[in-house]
Amino acid sequence: MMSTETQPSQVAPNEKPVPPKKPEETPVELPVFEKGLSDKITGKFGDKVEVAFVIEDRVRINVGRENVHDVAEFIRDELNFDHVESVSGVDFPKEKEIEVVYHIGSYTDSSLSRQIIVLATRAQREDNPIPGQDATKLPTLRDIFYSVEFHEREIFEMFGVFFEGHPDNRRLLLPEDWADLPPLRKDFDSRGR
Repeated sequence: MMSTETQPSQVAPNEKPVPPKKPEETPVELPVFEKGLSDKITGKFGDKVEVAFVIEDRVRINVGRENVHDVAEFIRDELNFDHVESVSGVDFPKEKEIEVVYHIGSYTDSSLSRQIIVLATRAQREDNPIPGQDATKLPTLRDIFYSVEFHEREIFEMFGVFFEGHPDNRRLLLPEDWADLPPLRKDFDSRGR
């Protein structure tokens, strides 16, 4: 004799089993201040930007290379963010792109002291890069935020992204005659060096 726990379900041959109900999802409550920042940016640029996330003290905006300069200028002039705290690169070899991410803050506006706007854009990635002589280029933000000067130079040499309009696209850490792949690309191989 089978117990009730191990008996097969009794479903009539022509009936479909009823799927279990999913719990109702409550809408996510976005932080008001940060949502206001993202709304100002999307209000100005519309579908030229994508809001990737809005969380407490952080807003991430993705933008194409053709609009990154204008969006950065708006963030400085209209939203009072006055400096870039860091710039990082992310290599996406399968997508043939390199992402450059600016973390923008404010020293002068105390209401923004904890806020960071993350501004991200992407450049085409060359499989056999010739930094400065290939299509892996982005416009510099040096004329908007002086603090990117050394950060962009580091991205140039470590990922091979040339910043058009940057006043000093020399190498910062590597020898000037470096002829190998940029060392932070995922296909760089340090074995045997």
